[in-house]
Amino acid sequence: MRATACTLFLLSLLWDSVRAENSISSLQMAAVSWEGELPCRKWDCECTFKNQRGCCCAATELQEAEDQIFQRVMELSACIFQLGDSIHEVIGGVRVAFTASMSQRKTCFGPFTRNSPIPYDVITLNHGSGYNPTLGTFTAPRSGLYSFALSVYSKVGGEGEKMYYKVQLMRNLEVVASTWEDNREDSEDSSTQTVLLSVEQGGQVYVELLSGRQLCGNVEGLNTFSGSLVYPSLP
Repeated sequence: MRATACTLFLLSLLWDSVRAENSISSLQMAAVSWEGELPCRKWDCECTFKNQRGCCCAATELQEAEDQIFQRVMELSACIFQLGDSIHEVIGGVRVAFTASMSQRKTCFGPFTRNSPIPYDVITLNHGSGYNPTLGTFTAPRSGLYSFALSVYSKVGGEGEKMYYKVQLMRNLEVVASTWEDNREDSEDSSTQTVLLSVEQGGQVYVELLSGRQLCGNVEGLNTFSGSLVYPSLP
């Protein structure tokens, strides 16, 4: 389309130079005798008239278009890197995770006259320092979605003794999950719970044993409490 426009424009100029002669031969002669710069803007008019089938008559414009596209791609690439840096700033630099277990006990934990947090005092992981082994409590260093898991194990001393425990996962003062056993048929038992919880910064999550219940025969690593930040809440 541009080649045609360029040609027509030049032809109109040539036609003005041969106003009285309107034959094709006169027009051809005028084109051959034309002197001066060809008014084809950024197009190659020599190519347009003589070598249109064998060359690109718009090479200059195409080169400029290529340069503009390359510049735009570089700008988009820079934006992508900036976005990646922003995402890393929001979530990449935040590491919050912990795993703790009850140390081995010769006596039972409980029973107590009121609900009591379980002291998971053997820490194997505490990124972000959110878990306090003294209190047995995790305090969220920032708001977000967290994953928590707990495992419970208990063993009675002899045949006919009652397996009697109930453990519940707490978010602040709210019960969010629990597991229990109440029978005389099993001499030992275990159970697990895994939950996803939204926790505000400063919110506390812990595991407690209900009053009147007990955990016995604990071997280190069988009663555990763990958690990790899945993703933080956006500002």
